[in-house]
Amino acid sequence: MGKNLKAKKVSESQTEMSQLMMPQDANPFGFVHGGSIMSIADKVAYVCASRHSLKMCTTASVDSVSFRSPIKVGQLVNFLASVNYVGRTSMEVGIKILSEDLHTGKTTHTNSCYFTFVAIDGKGKPSPVPPLTLETSLHEKRHKRAEERRKFRLAQRNKKG
Repeated sequence: MGKNLKAKKVSESQTEMSQLMMPQDANPFGFVHGGSIMSIADKVAYVCASRHSLKMCTTASVDSVSFRSPIKVGQLVNFLASVNYVGRTSMEVGIKILSEDLHTGKTTHTNSCYFTFVAIDGKGKPSPVPPLTLETSLHEKRHKRAEERRKFRLAQRNKKG
């Protein structure tokens, strides 16, 4: 990890964004395309990773995407992003996605996903990121699960190579 870099708290980079889903985001049945949701999630995850690293970042992988419930045109979608784990140059950002019916106030957990980002220096090379300070038991739980996902990803990569 970036040993000479000052550690940053999870709360320092947490990112929230909301977007109203419009007809251009949906299929003919009025449900939002998964690709539209993933595109927005990638942008939110980028902001979160850049806030932590204070650098340009690039998406290295997306995994554990789950679509739990459909999102309809006219609903507000809330993206809640948090850095769960940092390596030397990489960060896992978890995103919880909630749809909100603006007429009833009901919220539904619709999606979860995990993005891995790599911090990039001015020459386009991977760059060290600050260590992560876990602040709550929830952060510790997320960190432990992120470590397990990282081990799995690395094992999968080694099987292919």
